[in-house]
Amino acid sequence: MRAEPAAGTCAGDFNHPLRPWFVAHTRPRCEKRLVVFCERAGLAATLPCYRAAHRYRGKTVVFLKPLFPGYVFLQLPPAQKNFVAQCDHVANLLAVTDQELFIRQLREVLLALETNLEIRLAPSIGEGMRVKIKSGPLRGVEGWVEKRHGPNTVLIRLDFIGQAAAVRLEADELEAV
Repeated sequence: MRAEPAAGTCAGDFNHPLRPWFVAHTRPRCEKRLVVFCERAGLAATLPCYRAAHRYRGKTVVFLKPLFPGYVFLQLPPAQKNFVAQCDHVANLLAVTDQELFIRQLREVLLALETNLEIRLAPSIGEGMRVKIKSGPLRGVEGWVEKRHGPNTVLIRLDFIGQAAAVRLEADELEAV
């Protein structure tokens, strides 16, 4: 997987004092729809994305996936805040309290994406944590993280009738309980 900013996203004017940054918490799977909505309204929206390749029946398909699922970064004139907050794609609009820190961190993320290095959101699942499997044949089963194998693979322990079985899964298939 290579990192790449999503086509059609605009990073805004980082130094524009009259357009503060906001974080839009979107409804599920509405990040790209919100970006299109903002583009049509002439508003700056930033959706950092990376390339994810998946194989389906022998074919490789490449998708652009949001680096921060559920979030779009917006630079808005204060008069437009309510207009965007009332959009069907937005669950909540969060104010950025430290604009300078936010701008610096967003620039760093966008710079990292431009390098085409592999970049993903780091899962916060660690050893000893109780987790629930989100997908696959074991969906809904809960267990404990035994060990991490690299950034993506996790060995979890599932307890059945007093006996334990271990299974190796991808970290993004798990959620903390």
